[in-house]
Amino acid sequence: MDLQQQKKLRIARLSIISNTTLMILKLATGLVIGSVSIISEAIHSGVDLLAAIIAYAAVKTSGKPADHDHPFGHGKIENISGTIEAFLIFLAAGWIIYEAVKKIIHPIPIEALSWGVGVMLFSSIVNWIVSHMLFTVGEETDSIALKADAWHLRTDVYTSLGVMFGLFIIWIGKYFRPDLSLQWIDPIAALAVAILIIRAAYKLTVQSARDLMDTKLPADEENHIRYLIASMYPKVHGYHRLRTRKAGSDRFIEFHMKVAPDMTVEDSHNITHEIKQQIVEHFPESSVTIHVEPCDGKCQSDCLKHCLLSEDEQKKVRQQTGFQKN
Repeated sequence: MDLQQQKKLRIARLSIISNTTLMILKLATGLVIGSVSIISEAIHSGVDLLAAIIAYAAVKTSGKPADHDHPFGHGKIENISGTIEAFLIFLAAGWIIYEAVKKIIHPIPIEALSWGVGVMLFSSIVNWIVSHMLFTVGEETDSIALKADAWHLRTDVYTSLGVMFGLFIIWIGKYFRPDLSLQWIDPIAALAVAILIIRAAYKLTVQSARDLMDTKLPADEENHIRYLIASMYPKVHGYHRLRTRKAGSDRFIEFHMKVAPDMTVEDSHNITHEIKQQIVEHFPESSVTIHVEPCDGKCQSDCLKHCLLSEDEQKKVRQQTGFQKN
């Protein structure tokens, strides 16, 4: 197991531990003081815990090398896990909305508000630290499973702060306006939590599902690949049929490369090897497939679009290949 994989598994385990602790703490506090917003946050942490477990399993599986049954590796398990996590978040948000609306209709007094404020503050601090670590490792290793887990926790930071603020207002209101009922703030805060959770779930669904559909790499990544190919001019005359996709942190890149018709097999092999090295240096864990073709003057539209030769050079190639054919 390489160092990056070990780092991914370590941070995934930390997420499981922190979410378990916070879920138990929030649930106990919410039940004792009767706060639906804190209970909703406990459910949120429960979903985060499940997401962290799924992320851990996905990271562990995606780290396996390609085998006979999975020749392209196991990277897509991270995208599958992200989609499942998003679905679970939608379910949790639905439950929170149901409980919040019920409490708006039938309000229940909240006791020991200071405990609720303290627990939410503690939760926000812990989740910010852990989410920051997850984001750092997720970006470093390009792991969508860890990034998804990080977004779960980062959302929890903001929702916990919102719930804390709501409880704080109710708490302070008891001293300044004891005649004014502010209990409605608690379920309203829970509804705000649900809306933020749904928003995070939608983003996660789009991010994880797009790679399941073999969507091409982002424009900036494809442009850099095109730049690397073009940097091989004049050895490379042009290219076409560039296709890219991503599975987890694994990128798959393939294209047809045009070279001089009289170039030797050895020279064309060396060029493809050099291009592959440059791409992999910039995009680690990339699988690059290059099909070499002779630049024979039969310029089709897709080939002309990415031709690296000047008009005079194109004309010269047509003359040379035409002469060779005669």
